Amino acid sequence: MAQRLASIKRETQETAIGLEMVIDGRGGFEITTGLRMFDHLLAQLARHGVFDLKVSATGNDPHHMVEDVALCLGRVFNEAVGEKRGIVRMAHAVVPMDDALAMVAVDIGGRGYAVVDARFDHDNIGDLPSSLVPHFLESFAAEARINLHVAILKGSNDHHKAEAVFKALARALDSATRFDDRVRDSIPSTKDVID
Repeated sequence: MAQRLASIKRETQETAIGLEMVIDGRGGFEITTGLRMFDHLLAQLARHGVFDLKVSATGNDPHHMVEDVALCLGRVFNEAVGEKRGIVRMAHAVVPMDDALAMVAVDIGGRGYAVVDARFDHDNIGDLPSSLVPHFLESFAAEARINLHVAILKGSNDHHKAEAVFKALARALDSATRFDDRVRDSIPSTKDVID
């Protein structure tokens, strides 16, 4: 089985990003975006998804930084998963973190769509504008070509709510990208193709 990995380098007038991802990793990460809270959330994605993730990103504006990293991560994820032959495809996770409880469901079915119910009480979570958490998820889903549903079910601490979301996303993606030995040679779709 070929190793499932991909990388991207993307430079615009707003950001410069280098990103590498290994789907069948060990949860290792090297992440530098200039936004400490964003780095922390991306680290949760790598560790709890058991992906290897390297992100080196520079830019002057938090909105463009988060959006562009999400776009790059989505593209790399889609490329790394490949033709999707033999994967579970659909999965979900419910993750608690102290007061917070988050649910994430994913379908790696070639259709980029996100429904995100993630409300935060404050404008910022550390150095990260809280409005960028849903924006990251929507941008990632579009480029990863996945159907993504996210709901924060409970919580009073914004840091805990955001972290629970990223951990749940990690666990759902890990489960959905695993191979199902019963259908190892099949594309998990009645169309027999996932674009």
